[in-house]
Amino acid sequence: MIVSVIGGTGPQGLGIALRLAIEGVEVIVGSRKEEKALDVVAEAKEKYADYDLNIKGLANEDAAKEGDILILTVPLAAQKPTVEGIKEFCTDKIVLDATVPLETAIGGKPFRFIDLMEGSAAERTASILDGTGAKVICAFCNISNSHLSNIPEDIDCDCLIAGDDKEAKEIAAELINKIPGVRTIDTGILEKSRIIEKITPLLIGLNIKYKSHYGGLRITGIPKLDE
Repeated sequence: MIVSVIGGTGPQGLGIALRLAIEGVEVIVGSRKEEKALDVVAEAKEKYADYDLNIKGLANEDAAKEGDILILTVPLAAQKPTVEGIKEFCTDKIVLDATVPLETAIGGKPFRFIDLMEGSAAERTASILDGTGAKVICAFCNISNSHLSNIPEDIDCDCLIAGDDKEAKEIAAELINKIPGVRTIDTGILEKSRIIEKITPLLIGLNIKYKSHYGGLRITGIPKLDE
């Protein structure tokens, strides 16, 4: 199984890519420009030379074409053009969308949310990919970049996911749960992404208030998805 992180050269995408690659997953880091992806991957391999990382860089379109599971990690402003650019390569694939509609997209504050016409960023991706058979899942919205990049420490945070395809969510959970410390919680249908995405600005606000970088979320009393 090949996992392609679309827009994977930023802190979130690269953090997810490295965490999965360290656990033995074959990963492709995608970027709008292939040269940037190649440079970022080369730097990461040098920095984490102690790990046998099966990771490479490609342009987003090529990464989407080669990947079996796609993880979208782009800012809100880049979401629509990025998804439209890879749409032809998303047929029947699982697409995890980590996009959060933060007010920073329009020059506002990071702890404020933008309401989208489609209801959520993940639902917008699903609407763009309608007709391709892609199974869109909201995921990775509530895990901070600091947690992801704090290698090799475990991540003390649950990963809330939402999607309409049960089997796709089970496959996604198996992948996400490879990251040490992370527990995947299935919240239900894709519409629940409207709630998941709104938790992120709350966590950002808490991190600002308490001068932290590692504020996260744990759901108690609920077994993880694969139990």
